[in-house]
Amino acid sequence: MKIGVVKTGNIGCSLVLELLLDERADREDIDVRVVTSGAKMGKAQAEEVAGLVLDLDAELILYSTPNPSAPGPRKVMEALKGRRAVVFGDAPGLKARDYMEEAGLGYILVKGDPMIGARREFLDPVEMTLFNADVLKVLAGTGVINLIQAELGRTMAEEGYLPRVVVTRDVAVAHAGYSNPYARAKAMAAYEMAEKVGQLDVEGCFMTKDAGEYIPKVAAAHELLRAAARLADEAREMEKAGDAVKRTPHAPDGRIMDKRGLMDKPQ
Repeated sequence: MKIGVVKTGNIGCSLVLELLLDERADREDIDVRVVTSGAKMGKAQAEEVAGLVLDLDAELILYSTPNPSAPGPRKVMEALKGRRAVVFGDAPGLKARDYMEEAGLGYILVKGDPMIGARREFLDPVEMTLFNADVLKVLAGTGVINLIQAELGRTMAEEGYLPRVVVTRDVAVAHAGYSNPYARAKAMAAYEMAEKVGQLDVEGCFMTKDAGEYIPKVAAAHELLRAAARLADEAREMEKAGDAVKRTPHAPDGRIMDKRGLMDKPQ
């Protein structure tokens, strides 16, 4: 199966979307190509990358973007009408659910994939990198990555199936497979904190005009995410201590395998 991945702007899921399909680069059933507009997600950039991904003639298209309800992402989704495609977005994407369903698109909207604190006084390339590293820990540790893997596996295996999932705390953590209830509780807390990060950054970036107020807000949001990442890491460490980490590697034919014990062979 040829898979096209198109990205406008960036959310946490964008960073690993094509990689989580083939973590060992040995799948024989898929071939993936990626086009991106980088950090920008305006109408002009969106139209250009949408055209490029359509030129790939892919059997499945994955589209990741912040705020799928914004004008640029809407252009991409218009171009994807009639194609087998799944949109990956964050909490503001909830406003575009009806449109995506009417357009025949699948979607996975991750409420715990937060907006960054994009204020010039605060955000530089180092801070941006650290924020995204923490987001990835939260997505991995709370079950979001497992969920995406499972939904895309089903999408590729079942003709006609497209996911339409809003990833809340409970939906995410149910896919993490924690055996230790304390680990599960830590993951739940981490996801709740990540959602609050997004709310704080929206407030700091769009709703607050005074620099004396918005700079501490976005800084606080990033500190909150750092704490969430630590909790997600602690949850996995607890599973390691009991030799019970859930691992779901892909087989070369694309099947999702499963194992728990570190020394076990995946089945």
